Amino acid sequence: MRKFIIPSIIILLTLSSCEFMSSLIHDDQLVARIGKYKLYQSEVSRYLPANISAVDSVNLTMKYINSWATEILYAKVADSHLSKQEKDIASEIEEYTRSLIKFRYEQHYVNDRLDTLITEPQIKEYYQEHKRMFTLQRPVLKYRFAILAESSMDAGRIEKLLGATDRDDVYLLDSLAKKSAIKYSDCSSEWVDASVFAKEFGMDYPDVISGMEGKRIEIERSNSGESMIAYVFDMVSAGRAAPLEFCEEQIRDMILNTRKHELLSTLEQDLLQDALDHKQLVIY
Repeated sequence: MRKFIIPSIIILLTLSSCEFMSSLIHDDQLVARIGKYKLYQSEVSRYLPANISAVDSVNLTMKYINSWATEILYAKVADSHLSKQEKDIASEIEEYTRSLIKFRYEQHYVNDRLDTLITEPQIKEYYQEHKRMFTLQRPVLKYRFAILAESSMDAGRIEKLLGATDRDDVYLLDSLAKKSAIKYSDCSSEWVDASVFAKEFGMDYPDVISGMEGKRIEIERSNSGESMIAYVFDMVSAGRAAPLEFCEEQIRDMILNTRKHELLSTLEQDLLQDALDHKQLVIY
């Protein structure tokens, strides 16, 4: 295929000059041709961004010409190799058109009618009714995590404060950690998937969780003088139902999808009934 390069491409590659590209831009002249198919500069110009360099202009023009040529060559080859029946795509185009129009109308219909307000009681009710759907594949945790250098004067204080709940202690911890910790994460008020938690340590979550002693996990970084420490405030194990807070956004999406489905089902039923009532649809 590369041996069949249209004359304009050969000229571009041979000259490779800004003067030639400049001459193409001034008039709407022919840039490339394959048989009866012609490509004009005006078409190429629409593809080129404003304020680009001459070199980029050449490269993008070449890219567009090759793309244009490839599409035509593919069509010519396909036309010569496919049977008349294989080339008859009228029914497929009609089916695709109906499908696309239907999809767009459904979008308008749903957007105009969908109730997007979801209350907390509705979320809780859905959660209770479908609790088995939210069984955890991995544990979820609430935690604080820090990487501390042994040489840090604040390392001991930060380590002791990782499990703090008193507001003043938490404030002091944040201040010390921002100043002295190599890394610090506070996920004490949100549920986090164990796989995300384990990335703090650069390990797989079973290996990290197996090292938990009480509520603490501490792993020494070999030959670095650094400690990775986590304090786990709460954890729900795999196989149990996820906490409501962890799956709240998922539940919102599920409720919205249910409402969309109900709207579309109603639309379908109404269309059929209306067609029957007005004798548009006759079933024999």
